[in-house]
Amino acid sequence: MKNNRRWTFPHHAALWMSVSLAGIAVLSGCATKAPELKPASAGWVKNQVADAYTFGFPLVATDIARERASGGQSGQAPLNTFRHASALPPAGASGSPSVDTLDSTAWLDVSADPVVVSLPAAPRGRYLDARAFDAWTNALYSSADTTPYPKMQLIAFVPAGWTGTLPPNATRVETRTRYVWLSVRVRVNGPRDVREARKLQTAMRIDTLTPAKGSVSDPTPAVAGAWPPSGAKQPAVPPLSGALAAATPGAQAEALDANAFFARLARSLDDNPAATDDAHAMSQLADLGVKPGEPVQFRKTDAPLLASGLTDAHERLATTPPNAITKNGWTWFGDGVGVYGTDYTLRAYLARRQVATSTKEGEVKPVARVDDEGHALNGANQYTLHFAPDQLPPVRGFWTITAYTKDGALTDASKLPRLSISDRDRFRKNRDGSIDVIVSAKPPGRARDANWLPAPEGEFQIAMRLYAPKPQASDGSWAPPPVERQ
Repeated sequence: MKNNRRWTFPHHAALWMSVSLAGIAVLSGCATKAPELKPASAGWVKNQVADAYTFGFPLVATDIARERASGGQSGQAPLNTFRHASALPPAGASGSPSVDTLDSTAWLDVSADPVVVSLPAAPRGRYLDARAFDAWTNALYSSADTTPYPKMQLIAFVPAGWTGTLPPNATRVETRTRYVWLSVRVRVNGPRDVREARKLQTAMRIDTLTPAKGSVSDPTPAVAGAWPPSGAKQPAVPPLSGALAAATPGAQAEALDANAFFARLARSLDDNPAATDDAHAMSQLADLGVKPGEPVQFRKTDAPLLASGLTDAHERLATTPPNAITKNGWTWFGDGVGVYGTDYTLRAYLARRQVATSTKEGEVKPVARVDDEGHALNGANQYTLHFAPDQLPPVRGFWTITAYTKDGALTDASKLPRLSISDRDRFRKNRDGSIDVIVSAKPPGRARDANWLPAPEGEFQIAMRLYAPKPQASDGSWAPPPVERQ
């Protein structure tokens, strides 16, 4: 299908735009000046900067993620095109990557046309999860919320308010943002199973919706806040430094200074407007001189105040939000994840660590960094996770446990039998039916190798993933067992 349609507007909308542009032309002759952050209210302004930063952080992180993933360079894919992982992540991969799924991702652009995604049916017993997020990391769609082993899916992503006709049987998903991040995960059972999973990848398609024979698609959709043409001039944004090229998008966003951060935010807001409930946050941004599509010009004398506000915001992003579930040394999230509303702190906290986090119905991810006595996990020790017969992770899909370095990187698997354990492993059970998972850098001995989760040397963390979890996993009535040092 072609991808050359552009927004067209009813006559009254075009008239409104011409009047607005005329007003802008008149105002452009006036001198523009960034608002002054008055020292008399420095404490208040510092809090305002921290609030504005926390609010906008997810959008800046996704802007960086999209910039890194889409394009014509090696390892990138154009917009509206799948980027398929053809192998499991290598040793040293950062961001706590999954070693039990083969991922296919795409950045969708709905500015010219609705985008239609076609996914094959999952063969019997093969977990497949399609997730989509808007540019603010809010969850738009997740097949695992209801069906972790879905039949063929036809998903149409359309701008909010679009009134055209979609293909029969297509699931309509509205987005107020121009860009949508799509992730499709297919379960694999080790490197030898990758080939079978790749067969599903080859059957995935992304197309744009254009008038075709028999189509009655409306060529003039009613869309509020339509996006400018792709060739429209945008405010200049400082590029990322080479030192940050390998960092996660969240880490890259956090490394930006105030000028670079808010410049990216202003540019991205032009394409990805905030929600109606975000009016107060947008007003705070405007008070700082940060407006959609406009250059950001802070006064040099305000640099210390801006830096202080960012420092406070960084502390927020490093602090576990109070609505986290913490039990037995594990921390994870349930209510509010993926559907944040005005919980900007939770949204920013998760965006810092992972660009898009699924809803509690799609996945929960308990993470442990300390043992049952509060000491940091270390590969020099041996630990046990004791699962009672009825206390294995409750899921509708499947579960896995993986050990990473303290920074979330994979260890070298070349000399290890596995990097994770899961519900498919044949554990050696105790007489009462319970299971003891052994976590250590060194093998525990042949008698217990079946239950061994290899860990990195030095300090490390453990991540437990529950794909399509049951409610007791996301409301805290079930919890992983404590990590007991032996």
